[in-house]
Amino acid sequence: MDLQILWFVLVAVLWSGYFLLEGFDFGVGMLLPFLPRNEGQRSAMFQSIGPVWDGNEVWLIAAGGLLVFAFPRAYAVAFSGFYLPLMLVLWLLVLRGVSIELRSHHGNPLWRQFFDAVFALSSAILALVLGVALGNVLRGVPLDQTGYFSAPLFSDFGTGGELGALDWYTVTVGLFAVATLAAHGAMFLRWKTAGALAARASGLAGRLWIASAALAIAVTAATAVVRPALLAALAGRPGLWILPAGAIAGFAAVFVALRRGWELGGFIASGATIAALLGMTAGALYPHLLPSSIDARFDLDIAGAANSAHGLAIGLMWWIPAIALAIGYFVYLFRSFRGKTQPGDDHA
Repeated sequence: MDLQILWFVLVAVLWSGYFLLEGFDFGVGMLLPFLPRNEGQRSAMFQSIGPVWDGNEVWLIAAGGLLVFAFPRAYAVAFSGFYLPLMLVLWLLVLRGVSIELRSHHGNPLWRQFFDAVFALSSAILALVLGVALGNVLRGVPLDQTGYFSAPLFSDFGTGGELGALDWYTVTVGLFAVATLAAHGAMFLRWKTAGALAARASGLAGRLWIASAALAIAVTAATAVVRPALLAALAGRPGLWILPAGAIAGFAAVFVALRRGWELGGFIASGATIAALLGMTAGALYPHLLPSSIDARFDLDIAGAANSAHGLAIGLMWWIPAIALAIGYFVYLFRSFRGKTQPGDDHA
């Protein structure tokens, strides 16, 4: 396999890993105002992600670092063009970490309610912003002959003319990300908690997956209008048809798991659905990293953004043992904290 293609696949895999792992953290945060009925249940939600949430964020560093190494020009162009959304993401990540660490430092209910609200709000906005970022990549960014772009936060919410980061299409993709990650978090809580909290998580998961499926259809239809070349590219690659089929099967498996009471199986089906959706997206985009909304001649593809062949080969030698250690650590971590977290007071 060509090294540029291999690194494109590896970058896509690591970003998918980030959305899968950090995704259920976001989901738990978004559900915090809706599921628990007392402090014991709120504590159980935090305990369910407590051992792993900061480790999950490492995958963001790994995915971003891999993008910098393998496709440095794509990193430079994207991060300079979306400087404000990037700063927003960084601040929201800080707020999430601070809220988790500080909520238990004082017993005053108002103190905990404040940091719970910060955690829930930052989780929801992060999911929305990451979904909007993906929507911008799918729609295309205003890359011109200079090879760079600068986009305002929003313009007229249209997908033509002067483009902003926010328009009706990218916001739709963002809402789809919010619904899907909230559903993923509900499946995680259904697996990791017990009693009334787990029962409410199970009931909410079904409604959230219905919303996710409806938004998936809406995003597909909107993509056919805004950027039909993506769907045409996917349709023209029969080897990738397994991915949309896998996404559809994943949605079906989630509902079967909910109906039959499969907890771990449901969470695995949830993750597999997200992985298939992200794989389908990467397959439709290939070989482009940043499509231009101005002219296809200005598209930034893997050939124009990649590091040297020698650098990619050397990097692969270091990446293989590093990712093996990271995966081994995460397997150990999840095995060490297996089992359910128990609410301190389950009277609800």
